[in-house]
Amino acid sequence: MSDTVEQVPEGFELLPEGLGFTDNLQPCYRRLRGDDLAFGLIVASQHANSLGICHGGALMTLADIAAASSANLARGKIAGAPTVNLTMDFIGAAKQGQWIQTTSEGVTLKRRFGFSHGIIFSSRGIVARYNATFYFPDHEGLTQDGVPGIGALKGMLDAD
Repeated sequence: MSDTVEQVPEGFELLPEGLGFTDNLQPCYRRLRGDDLAFGLIVASQHANSLGICHGGALMTLADIAAASSANLARGKIAGAPTVNLTMDFIGAAKQGQWIQTTSEGVTLKRRFGFSHGIIFSSRGIVARYNATFYFPDHEGLTQDGVPGIGALKGMLDAD
């Protein structure tokens, strides 16, 4: 474990609980500034592998959430967007106690698909880069209106 625990940067808000698998990353934070959306967390024991660094599965989950949320933000709609593909290059390690954060580097929207790519970084540099593809169904069957916690996420989207 790192000797010090880094702090959550200014402007980040704790994600609500009740978001399904996303809850595995708690405490996880989100910041929305205009159309710049970032997610982050302080690597804790529940995020770490036996080496004491952030587990690749936790990094992929964070990337998937960030990429899908960036695509939904670009669409102006919070709705189910199943992941078709997610690739990740693991570049560096993040130790327990370190803050890691996502940055979206681009979103491309097509009629039924969205493409998003970005990085996860820490104070020590790039931890991973990701590319993701999402399917945007042309029906209301995947709306998230009934999911607990979605109202808070919609409020964050509408507030800015």
